Amino acid sequence: MKDLIAGLNKVFESRVRLGIMSILMVNDSYDFNSLKESLDVTDGNLASHLKALEDKGLIQTKKQFIGRKPNTSYCITEEGARSFREHLIALENLIRNQ
Repeated sequence: MKDLIAGLNKVFESRVRLGIMSILMVNDSYDFNSLKESLDVTDGNLASHLKALEDKGLIQTKKQFIGRKPNTSYCITEEGARSFREHLIALENLIRNQ
């Protein structure tokens, strides 16, 4: 059993982080409020998960102003995309081998 779960990445165990990464894999970037609405989470909850992913180098933050309003958006890094694909492959292998 150990070999079956060895490829799973602990960073993606949270459903919120899994959701963030899934959204960023298929979008060039996504802003904070859209992520919050899509995942139905609080500001604080989302912010802590985004920080954890950013600290690991899996996502990047872009801060800008749209008009006079601040806007924070996120995109996945090459390392993030590679790590997430490996995690998905490990999940598929786990399902197939059961």
